[in-house]
Amino acid sequence: MAHLARLLQFSDSTLPIGSFAFSNGLESALQTGAVSDPDSLLRYVDLILRQTARMDGIALLHAHRAALADDYGEVLAADSELFCRRVGEEQQLMLTRVGKKFGELVLKIMPSPMLQRWLHAIRANETPGCLPIGQAIALAHMGVDESEAFVMHQYGIASMILSAALRLMRIDHIETQRILFAAQGRVEGDYQAVRELSLDEMASFAPVFDVLVAHHTTTHVRLFMN
Repeated sequence: MAHLARLLQFSDSTLPIGSFAFSNGLESALQTGAVSDPDSLLRYVDLILRQTARMDGIALLHAHRAALADDYGEVLAADSELFCRRVGEEQQLMLTRVGKKFGELVLKIMPSPMLQRWLHAIRANETPGCLPIGQAIALAHMGVDESEAFVMHQYGIASMILSAALRLMRIDHIETQRILFAAQGRVEGDYQAVRELSLDEMASFAPVFDVLVAHHTTTHVRLFMN
């Protein structure tokens, strides 16, 4: 029961790691009309979850397995490979800023030698420090199964977008919960689709999302950092 309670704690949308400052491209999606109502918001969340599973999700699974095997070199490899594949400065900023904050938070509430080593490498500019890698290290240390770690990460992404939606568009909490419930229905299929893929196979074709991320860097009025 303590295992489940701690997993819920780290998946809580109020975890103080700064994710509230990012919209995962939603702000530009609304400004350009790509998202305009609850139905298009659901499609947007669905797109991001699919892309994230095939990028961040693969890196998370490899880092989790490497952490369990005490293979620090493979943990760093997953961190680097993910960072290099994330298009756009703002996406890289989101991954690394929240990743570092997550590592710092976890170390204040539980010991983890590998997480401490990883955080030291971030501060020394030896590794980028992507959030899924920090999650993988911490959850492996806690004895969390890789599928549970994958679910937690995907939930966090969907929750981040929908939290931003409440501040950016005319939508209420009930509607965002309906969207979250619907979007989470794909998580097992996404896990099964990526669990056997290698780091070299990390890829996601989502040109509209990439354009929205690029658009956000040029807007003059912004509520979110990306």
